[in-house]
Amino acid sequence: MFSIGEFAGLGRVSVRMLRHYDAIGLLRPAHVDPRSGYRFYTAAQLRLLNRVTALKDLGFTLAQVQTLIDEKVNAAELRGMLRLRRAELAARMRQDTARLAQVDARLRMIESEGHMDTGDVVRKSIPAMRVAQLSATAAGYDHPTSITENLTPLYPRLLELLERHRVDIVGAPIAWYEPAPSEPGDETIRVHAAFPIGTAEAEPGDGFEVVMLPPVPDAAAALHHGPMSEAFRTGQKIANWIDDNGHRAIEPGFAREVYLDCPMDHLDRWVTEMQVPIRVAPAGQGPDVEPS
Repeated sequence: MFSIGEFAGLGRVSVRMLRHYDAIGLLRPAHVDPRSGYRFYTAAQLRLLNRVTALKDLGFTLAQVQTLIDEKVNAAELRGMLRLRRAELAARMRQDTARLAQVDARLRMIESEGHMDTGDVVRKSIPAMRVAQLSATAAGYDHPTSITENLTPLYPRLLELLERHRVDIVGAPIAWYEPAPSEPGDETIRVHAAFPIGTAEAEPGDGFEVVMLPPVPDAAAALHHGPMSEAFRTGQKIANWIDDNGHRAIEPGFAREVYLDCPMDHLDRWVTEMQVPIRVAPAGQGPDVEPS
């Protein structure tokens, strides 16, 4: 048998925590000396302590842990619960990491206010484009993780459908967005993942839409380098350019993102052209149009 201090060291918990577990009946010592009151534990009790610690570290309250222990959850059930909890925590960590990256990017943007270079923003025309697309609904622009989570899975699914039906892809993948409110004040948006396709007919039952994106006579465009979670940096640059030149952005306007180079294992190396349709300033006040 082990003293409480020895058992605490083996189980990597504090003596104070073991006393608390004893007080609430979660993990009682195997033996208590009637004269000294010293607590003693057995090696077999480490299995229970490990379960308690694992459940507690995964976010379960002690009351929930007590219930799980009392109900004698078997090892297979416990593994399933822990895997589910682990997946939830992993998803939360990914979201927190994305939010942290956005905070860092916004801090850098704030630090560059007043001297943001807009020299690489151009005015261009965008021709009409026939695309195959899949769509989903996201929570809104103030929920970038929702946009990513809903948009990203559409591309491999759409690519598989196009390959299966032998539809020719003739350009880089595109994303475009439009408001999709179901009631006043609702800021949900419809996200569309698209590939430009050839003129061959696609059957209605192929599992995707075929739509014609209208031409955009005038758009402000700039290359965004890095993950799309930081697209607001380039968005700010485009907005500054539009204001500086006296133009107006058109809403919803079929704003688009064209993914020129997107290595999936290196988000920091992504190159995306962001395109914002505009209403140009009166003649003579704006830059010349760059042919697309």
